[in-house]
Amino acid sequence: MAKLVYFSEAASLALHAMVLIAKTDTHINVNTLAAEMEASRNHLAKVLQQLVKHNFLKSVRGPSGGFMLSKKPDQISILEIYEAIEGKIDVPECPLDRKICPFDKCLMNNLVNDVTMQFKNYFEGQTLEDFVTRS
Repeated sequence: MAKLVYFSEAASLALHAMVLIAKTDTHINVNTLAAEMEASRNHLAKVLQQLVKHNFLKSVRGPSGGFMLSKKPDQISILEIYEAIEGKIDVPECPLDRKICPFDKCLMNNLVNDVTMQFKNYFEGQTLEDFVTRS
């Protein structure tokens, strides 16, 4: 589980690829996506297979194959895509996972918890459709 929220290259590739795929009416292959995103074809292919495994994408083999959404864009939250790659976001009580704090008040003043919740709530409320119509 992710403790502090950050965007790995894999998560960034997943989100950007999903928006590009959502914008197409047909299959789009990994070579086209990698060129459009200026990304490593191999890394992107691994990320896309993760998204297939989590049932966000369908994969079609062959010369006219590629990837397409398995759900409508308004049925996929950005948080779901992120968590498919990074794992479920854990909202920590303590950034050090301590049951008992040696201080009367958290030195972080619950900042880690607050930032994590803001991130989670924002992306939970955003669907893929929101990003397709925005860009």
